[in-house]
Amino acid sequence: MKYLVLFLMIAIPFLFACTVEPGSEGWCKTKKEQPKKEWSMEDAGIFAKHCIIDGATIGSEKWCANLKQKPKGEWTGDESKSFAKHCIL
Repeated sequence: MKYLVLFLMIAIPFLFACTVEPGSEGWCKTKKEQPKKEWSMEDAGIFAKHCIIDGATIGSEKWCANLKQKPKGEWTGDESKSFAKHCIL
């Protein structure tokens, strides 16, 4: 039982690391191909905010540049995580 718990503690973060982040280029591309009637209201809001407005797509060069200009004290936790994932790595 100990080994199962240990395995799950190690494996679960890797499963979530492979998901496409809402607002990223991959997510926007997937949503463009998906019928709009299958979208949730949250999907529509994220799509409008990050996929329609030029440069707002999370991980784009313009998004990284805009975030670099924003004071780090004003970054949200999600912005910090996305910046590290898309702009640094």
